[in-house]
Amino acid sequence: QVQLVESGRGLVQSGGSLRLSCTASGFTFSRNAMRWYRQAPGKERELVAAISSAGGTTNYADSVKGRFTISRDNTKNTMYLQMNSLKPEDTAVYYCNTGLGATTFWGQGTQVTVSS
Repeated sequence: QVQLVESGRGLVQSGGSLRLSCTASGFTFSRNAMRWYRQAPGKERELVAAISSAGGTTNYADSVKGRFTISRDNTKNTMYLQMNSLKPEDTAVYYCNTGLGATTFWGQGTQVTVSS
């Protein structure tokens, strides 16, 4: 079955960096676009970044452009989110996501907390 497992949770100070990973199984990872979402307390889940199946195309939310970098290693079935210059407003649970046909799959989420 499809599994998405995030790792890299942490507590960092404002201005710090953190790298999240999402390891996938149960489908052909190299054929799927992948996405990172986040959900802060009391807020809607929002799209943070997306990457095409081969990694050649990426897109970012305006709030993270220039600070976050999405990447993937199809040999390891893993997607990454490098987060630099973190701000307190980046505090959220971060989820990886993909779709297969009409079905959307989510990881369990990983907590990122940025202190001011």
